[in-house]
Amino acid sequence: MALRILAVGDIHLGRRPSRLPQALAERARDLGPAGAWGRTVEVAIGQGVDAVVLAGDVIERDEDFYEGYRELQSGVSHLTDAGIRVLGVVGNHDVRVLPRLAAQIPEFHLLGQGGVWEAVDLGDDGEPLTLWGWSFPQERVPNSPVADTRFDRRDGPNLGLLHCDRDQPGSPYAPVSSAELRAAGLDGWLLGHIHAPDALTARDPSGYLGSLTGMDPGEPGAHGPWLITVERGRISEVAQQVLAPLHWAPVELDLTGIEAAESAQTLLLERVRQLDETLNATTRPPAAAGLRVRLTGRTGLGDEAAALFGETEREQVYSGSSGCHYFIERLAVETRPEIALTELAGRADPPGLLARRLLLLDRPADDPDRQALLAQARQRLDPVHRDPRWQALGGGELDDEAAAEWLRRSGTRLLERMLAQREDAA
Repeated sequence: MALRILAVGDIHLGRRPSRLPQALAERARDLGPAGAWGRTVEVAIGQGVDAVVLAGDVIERDEDFYEGYRELQSGVSHLTDAGIRVLGVVGNHDVRVLPRLAAQIPEFHLLGQGGVWEAVDLGDDGEPLTLWGWSFPQERVPNSPVADTRFDRRDGPNLGLLHCDRDQPGSPYAPVSSAELRAAGLDGWLLGHIHAPDALTARDPSGYLGSLTGMDPGEPGAHGPWLITVERGRISEVAQQVLAPLHWAPVELDLTGIEAAESAQTLLLERVRQLDETLNATTRPPAAAGLRVRLTGRTGLGDEAAALFGETEREQVYSGSSGCHYFIERLAVETRPEIALTELAGRADPPGLLARRLLLLDRPADDPDRQALLAQARQRLDPVHRDPRWQALGGGELDDEAAAEWLRRSGTRLLERMLAQREDAA
């Protein structure tokens, strides 16, 4: 029979999500870490997992002792009543408060207290699994807890549970290197501390689990615990259970070519409907979604379009099919003025000359004048493109289309500056 564990990243019980509109202010608890933890407990019980493991920073701060106790104890009680074990490690945020809470919740097994590695068997004779855990002994740990540590492997997969700062030498928060983790000899590492999740897979079940829910607009995208399945002595599946009650999403609306400012509303509605369809396919669709909207492209209607999204409209722009409340957290106008290249090309001045060169880029690929312009550009750009200092940035071969795009971008920016200087001089 398969063994399944649910691995949970940073929860930060006691914290409330920021940047909520007034209409959602009273639902802050349910949209924050407490609500995410409640959803996690429900999913763990519904999936019939064998254990839930927490990768540190379960509690936001010492002052959240009572709220942390209430939320953690309730979740642990429901899990253990369902026959699910609950284990975790201490992070830098909860180095004092989590051990105190664990002492009051005997069903919660805190691994590696005092900064000493501890191993526990989560499986059975039929499907063994060993979890190795280490906890912060104090708030700042400047040395790697993995370096010079020997892990005596046991039967079945062996996984590490650790709160750390990966590939950040000099960090005060248990800095470890990827090389150290690979050399440790374990089959995978379930990491806490960084809120953006990595892409864990069955082949490589190592990386940051990510925060259980996005705390603010700076933590967009999918959040939720990871379901790890062990069958026949190996990890057969690793899948993120996207269940955060609050989803943050950046939305860019390119307004190039619109004829009326109202078209921006239609574009946003289309994008939100697409997002809603995606979110409805997750483990638990969110109850709310905050959008950071950027109006981009070339148009003279950017400010007029932004004015259509007043404070009331931003509070709720859409109600999803599962009841998700979509709101605009921020709207930025980053549109650029339209440039009439054909009109400018008729002028006998530097802007006119540059406009004529830009129009050449829109001609067919076999146009001789276009080919001559791109040949000159590649002659100048190739030495820079092949410079070893820039190879790590990638970017592929500098073919005609890549050169044309480079000329189009840089030429357009230069033309804008030239026109602005003339306006200032006038």
